[in-house]
Amino acid sequence: MSSVTLRNVVKRYGQVEVVHGVDLDVEEGEFVVLLGPSGCGKTTTLRMVAGLEDISGGELEIAGRVVNDVAPKDRQIAMVFQNYALYPHMTVRQNMEFALKPQKLSGTEVDCRIAEAARILGLEPLLQRKPSQLSGGQRQRVAMGRAMVRTPKVFLFDEPLSNLDAKLRTQVRLEIAKLHKRLGTTVLYVTHDQVEAMTLADKIVIMKDGYIEQVGSPEEVFARPRNLFVATFIGSPAMNLMPASVQARDGRPILVSGSLTFDAPAALASSLKPAQNVTVGVRPSDISLVNAGAGYDASIEVTEYLGTEALLNLKIGSQEIVAQVPASQRPAHNTQATRIAFDPRHLHVFDTASGQALRA
Repeated sequence: MSSVTLRNVVKRYGQVEVVHGVDLDVEEGEFVVLLGPSGCGKTTTLRMVAGLEDISGGELEIAGRVVNDVAPKDRQIAMVFQNYALYPHMTVRQNMEFALKPQKLSGTEVDCRIAEAARILGLEPLLQRKPSQLSGGQRQRVAMGRAMVRTPKVFLFDEPLSNLDAKLRTQVRLEIAKLHKRLGTTVLYVTHDQVEAMTLADKIVIMKDGYIEQVGSPEEVFARPRNLFVATFIGSPAMNLMPASVQARDGRPILVSGSLTFDAPAALASSLKPAQNVTVGVRPSDISLVNAGAGYDASIEVTEYLGTEALLNLKIGSQEIVAQVPASQRPAHNTQATRIAFDPRHLHVFDTASGQALRA
């Protein structure tokens, strides 16, 4: 196992800078996911770690060694690509064996490594098949096996599940999690799929436009997003956002958004300014249906049934919000009116101008 450290890493293509001073520490044995929309710089960052892209500025360390000018084959890393990158004319065994040629191992050692990887990944019955005779999930497992046999210090995954259907994605995701648990190898994994990130990662690195927006555990980035981008990117369905202004009631600040009024979190009371423009965020799962008491009347526009849960697309005045409730609680008819309440403990408040979360 090895740590990976990026210090002020920059990537330029000519005069265009696409990765801007990335700082990141990946501990030994840690599973770190680079997450973000297309074009955010996550794959470019991964390819710089792999040595497939030159670093325009900054330093990259693997196991405490600066590797900016070290060839990819000498970095003790292995990479699993989105498109499998298997040799079509070779069998599964030959594809895995080919990855070991630069190491000049004995035949016995090669056989042992291939047998162990095949056993762990369930590839033993497939060793004599060619890629064209395999399913997408099987090909991805072969790509993982080819990386495993090299016994790398760091595994790099570049959107390895994006070409698989939903069921296969779930299966291969589980295999990747089991593989990491079994081997304990350091993993740097790129995806745009937040479900992959939330279920696999020890630490998530959220990127946008070549910058890191937030680094934290899945629980941290979900419960305490640093800014509006993270708040809306993490979570499915996305966080409800409501423009509001700070006003006063009985000497206390309140947040007013159309016909909705929220008590400002006590921790923020002293830092909020009168008439300040803020954005109030609430997760759909933090909205509940109530029969009476505090709350708001809402009309149901659309109900989406998801099995154990239901999404209620609601309207309060001109404000549209989504609530996530147990399926058993969903109203019988879409046109039905209902009453909802927000959990005041889980309100998020952001400064509208900067987009940054407001915290004590």
